Amino acid sequence: MTTTRKRPTPVTDISPWTRTSSREEQREAKRNAVLQAAAQLFNERGFHATSLDDVAEKLNVSKPTLYYYVKNKEEILFECVRQGLAMMQKGIEDTRKAGGQTLDQLTACLSTYARIVTMDFGMCLIRIGEDPLSAPRRKELRKLKAAIDMEFRRLIAKGIDEGVIAPCDPKMAAFVTAGALSWIGRWYRPDGEFTPEQIAEQCNAILFNGILQRTDVAAAKVRPATKTTRRKVA
Repeated sequence: MTTTRKRPTPVTDISPWTRTSSREEQREAKRNAVLQAAAQLFNERGFHATSLDDVAEKLNVSKPTLYYYVKNKEEILFECVRQGLAMMQKGIEDTRKAGGQTLDQLTACLSTYARIVTMDFGMCLIRIGEDPLSAPRRKELRKLKAAIDMEFRRLIAKGIDEGVIAPCDPKMAAFVTAGALSWIGRWYRPDGEFTPEQIAEQCNAILFNGILQRTDVAAAKVRPATKTTRRKVA
C-alpha cells in the first residue's frame, strides 16, 4: 500500500514568535520586533507615557518575556535611536559608494535623511531623541550624529568649491538643512497628502532653490512634486 506524505502546513503568522529559524536568528528577530513595537508606541504616546506593559501588550506577549531581549525601557530607547542613526549612516555611505557629481550626492543624502525620519526608528530619533537617556548613552549617540553632520558639511563645502553651491558657511548650512529635514519626523503622517518620496523631493527643491521667485530657470534643477504625482487621499 502506498502512503501519501502529508505536506506541512505553512506558517502564515508573521510574528517572530512563531517563525522557524536558527536560535540566534529567532532571538534577533524577536528583539527587533520589541524595538519596532516600542518605537511605534514612543512616537504615538511619548517615552514617559509608554510602559513595558504597553509594549508587551502590543506584541501579545507577557512582560517578563521582554526581559529576555532588553534590560529596561532606557535600553529600548537607546537602541531605537541608535538604529535610526545607523540607517542614516548606511544611506549616506551607500550614496558615497555610488559616486556621481557632488550635487547629486548631496541630493541623494538629503532624500535618504528625509525618508528615514518618516520611518519608525527615524521618527523616534526626532520625536524622542536622546534626552531621556543617561549621560554616557547620550554621548555615544552624539558621536553618531556628529558623523552625519560632518558628511553634510563635507558635501556642502565641496559643492561650494566646485561652484555648484552658493558661498555660505558649511557648518551653518548643514545645521539648517538637517534641522529642516528633521522636522518632517514630527509632522509626517502615513495617511497624509504626500508619500515620503514626494516629501523628500519637495523639501530638496525648497532647500536648494529657496522660496523666492527665480528668474534663472537653470537654478531649478530639483523640482517639487506636481499635482499629477501627488498621492490621492481617500
